[in-house]
Amino acid sequence: MNNQPIIIEETFDASISEVWKAISDKNEMKHWYFDLEAFQPEVGFKFQFSGGPDENRQYLHLCEVTEAKPENKLTYSWKYDGYDGISFVSFELFPKGNQTLLRLTHQGLETFPKTNPDLATKNFVAGWNDIIHRSLKDFLKD
Repeated sequence: MNNQPIIIEETFDASISEVWKAISDKNEMKHWYFDLEAFQPEVGFKFQFSGGPDENRQYLHLCEVTEAKPENKLTYSWKYDGYDGISFVSFELFPKGNQTLLRLTHQGLETFPKTNPDLATKNFVAGWNDIIHRSLKDFLKD
Protein backbone atom coordinates (compact mmCIF):
# COMPACT_ATOMS: atom_id res chain seq x y z
CA MET A 1 0.00 0.00 0.00
CA ASN A 2 1.45 3.35 -1.06
CA ASN A 3 0.93 5.93 1.69
CA GLN A 4 3.01 8.60 -0.02
CA PRO A 5 1.21 11.93 -0.34
CA ILE A 6 1.03 13.85 -3.58
CA ILE A 7 3.19 16.97 -3.29
CA ILE A 8 3.13 19.59 -6.04
CA GLU A 9 4.98 22.89 -5.94
CA GLU A 10 4.67 25.92 -8.15
CA THR A 11 6.14 29.41 -7.92
CA PHE A 12 3.84 32.26 -8.95
CA ASP A 13 4.68 35.82 -9.96
CA ALA A 14 2.20 37.04 -7.37
CA SER A 15 2.22 38.16 -3.76
CA ILE A 16 1.22 35.84 -0.94
CA SER A 17 -1.95 37.88 -0.43
CA GLU A 18 -2.88 37.44 -4.12
CA VAL A 19 -2.30 33.69 -4.00
CA TRP A 20 -4.13 33.39 -0.66
CA LYS A 21 -7.13 35.20 -2.15
CA ALA A 22 -7.07 32.88 -5.17
CA ILE A 23 -7.17 29.74 -2.97
CA SER A 24 -9.59 31.01 -0.32
CA ASP A 25 -12.16 33.28 -2.01
CA LYS A 26 -14.98 31.39 -3.75
CA ASN A 27 -15.34 34.17 -6.33
CA GLU A 28 -11.69 33.70 -7.32
CA MET A 29 -11.70 29.89 -6.97
CA LYS A 30 -14.46 29.46 -9.57
CA HIS A 31 -12.08 30.74 -12.26
CA TRP A 32 -9.39 28.07 -11.74
CA TYR A 33 -10.75 25.40 -9.37
CA PHE A 34 -14.40 24.53 -8.79
CA ASP A 35 -17.42 26.82 -8.70
CA LEU A 36 -18.33 26.29 -5.06
CA GLU A 37 -21.73 27.32 -3.73
CA ALA A 38 -20.04 28.54 -0.55
CA PHE A 39 -16.55 28.62 0.93
CA GLN A 40 -15.01 30.23 3.98
CA PRO A 41 -11.37 29.71 5.04
CA GLU A 42 -12.49 28.99 8.61
CA VAL A 43 -11.92 25.82 10.64
CA GLY A 44 -15.12 23.78 10.70
CA PHE A 45 -16.58 25.26 7.51
CA LYS A 46 -18.14 22.47 5.44
CA PHE A 47 -18.51 22.65 1.68
CA GLN A 48 -19.26 20.31 -1.18
CA PHE A 49 -19.02 20.16 -4.93
CA SER A 50 -19.47 17.68 -7.76
CA GLY A 51 -16.71 16.63 -10.09
CA GLY A 52 -15.55 13.62 -12.04
CA PRO A 53 -13.92 12.34 -15.19
CA ASP A 54 -16.95 13.15 -17.37
CA GLU A 55 -20.54 14.35 -17.10
CA ASN A 56 -21.82 10.78 -16.64
CA ARG A 57 -19.44 9.96 -13.77
CA GLN A 58 -19.67 12.68 -11.16
CA TYR A 59 -18.83 12.36 -7.47
CA LEU A 60 -20.12 14.48 -4.62
CA HIS A 61 -17.06 15.74 -2.74
CA LEU A 62 -17.65 16.39 0.95
CA CYS A 63 -15.06 18.68 2.53
CA GLU A 64 -14.41 20.45 5.82
CA VAL A 65 -11.77 23.07 6.58
CA THR A 66 -9.46 21.69 9.28
CA GLU A 67 -6.76 24.39 9.31
CA ALA A 68 -6.80 28.01 8.18
CA LYS A 69 -3.87 30.31 8.79
CA PRO A 70 -4.38 33.37 6.57
CA GLU A 71 -1.69 33.84 3.94
CA ASN A 72 0.08 30.73 5.26
CA LYS A 73 -1.82 27.43 5.18
CA LEU A 74 -5.25 26.09 4.27
CA THR A 75 -6.20 22.44 4.84
CA TYR A 76 -9.47 20.62 4.32
CA SER A 77 -10.72 17.07 4.41
CA TRP A 78 -11.77 15.50 1.11
CA LYS A 79 -14.08 12.51 0.93
CA TYR A 80 -16.78 11.21 -1.36
CA ASP A 81 -20.45 10.73 -0.59
CA GLY A 82 -21.20 7.00 -0.48
CA TYR A 83 -17.54 5.86 -0.45
CA ASP A 84 -15.14 4.87 2.29
CA GLY A 85 -11.99 6.85 2.91
CA ILE A 86 -10.92 10.35 3.81
CA SER A 87 -8.01 12.42 2.59
CA PHE A 88 -6.65 15.88 3.31
CA VAL A 89 -5.61 18.65 0.94
CA SER A 90 -3.22 21.37 2.13
CA PHE A 91 -2.12 24.54 0.40
CA GLU A 92 0.97 26.12 1.98
CA LEU A 93 2.37 29.49 0.92
CA PHE A 94 5.99 30.62 1.21
CA PRO A 95 7.48 34.01 0.27
CA LYS A 96 10.14 33.85 -2.42
CA GLY A 97 11.27 37.41 -3.07
CA ASN A 98 8.48 39.06 -5.09
CA GLN A 99 7.02 35.65 -5.82
CA THR A 100 5.09 33.03 -3.86
CA LEU A 101 5.84 29.32 -3.63
CA LEU A 102 2.72 27.21 -3.24
CA ARG A 103 3.06 23.65 -1.98
CA LEU A 104 0.01 21.45 -2.40
CA THR A 105 -0.07 18.22 -0.40
CA HIS A 106 -2.84 15.64 -0.80
CA GLN A 107 -2.53 12.78 1.67
CA GLY A 108 -4.70 9.83 2.62
CA LEU A 109 -5.54 8.70 -0.92
CA GLU A 110 -4.76 5.12 0.09
CA THR A 111 -7.96 5.14 2.19
CA PHE A 112 -10.18 5.33 -0.90
CA PRO A 113 -11.60 2.09 -2.39
CA LYS A 114 -9.13 0.36 -4.72
CA THR A 115 -12.08 -1.12 -6.63
CA ASN A 116 -12.94 2.26 -8.19
CA PRO A 117 -10.39 3.19 -10.88
CA ASP A 118 -11.62 6.81 -10.85
CA LEU A 119 -10.14 7.16 -7.34
CA ALA A 120 -6.66 5.91 -8.33
CA THR A 121 -3.70 8.04 -7.19
CA LYS A 122 -2.56 8.60 -10.79
CA ASN A 123 -5.82 10.46 -11.50
CA PHE A 124 -5.25 12.78 -8.55
CA VAL A 125 -1.66 13.40 -9.68
CA ALA A 126 -2.84 14.31 -13.19
CA GLY A 127 -5.68 16.45 -11.86
CA TRP A 128 -3.61 18.41 -9.35
CA ASN A 129 -0.80 18.97 -11.85
CA ASP A 130 -3.30 20.44 -14.30
CA ILE A 131 -5.06 22.53 -11.63
CA ILE A 132 -1.87 23.98 -10.10
CA HIS A 133 0.53 24.20 -13.06
CA ARG A 134 -2.01 25.29 -15.68
CA SER A 135 -5.31 26.59 -14.24
CA LEU A 136 -4.03 28.45 -11.19
CA LYS A 137 -0.89 29.65 -12.96
CA ASP A 138 -2.94 31.03 -15.86
CA PHE A 139 -5.43 32.65 -13.47
CA LEU A 140 -2.71 34.41 -11.50
CA LYS A 141 -1.12 35.77 -14.72
CA ASP A 142 -4.21 37.92 -15.38
